[in-house]
Amino acid sequence: MSDVNEQYPTILGTDAKFKGELSFDKGVRVEGTFEGQISSKGSLHVAEGAKVMADIEAANVTIEGECKGNLTASEKLHLMATARLEGDLKTNRLEIADGAIFLAVS
Repeated sequence: MSDVNEQYPTILGTDAKFKGELSFDKGVRVEGTFEGQISSKGSLHVAEGAKVMADIEAANVTIEGECKGNLTASEKLHLMATARLEGDLKTNRLEIADGAIFLAVS
C-alpha cells in the first residue's frame, strides 16, 4: 500500500462525489465519481468502478474505470482491461489491454 500512497498521495475514495476543477502536481487516484476538469503535471489513476466525466490533461493516465471527456496525456495513456473511454484523445504513447473499450467522439 505504501507504493500507492507514494505514487498517488491523494485519493478520492469510493464514496466521494466531486464536481469542479482539480489540479495537482504529483498523483491522484479517483475511486469515486468526478465531474468537471482535471489538470496535472503528474499521474492520474481512474480505479475500477470509478466514473469520471471530465476533460483531462495529465502526464500519465491509467484508466480501469469509466471516463467520458476529452483526454490529453503528454506522456502515456494506459487503458486496462476494465477501462471504458469515450472522447477525443491525444497522447504520445498508448497501451490498450485486451477488453478495454475506446469510443472516439469526433
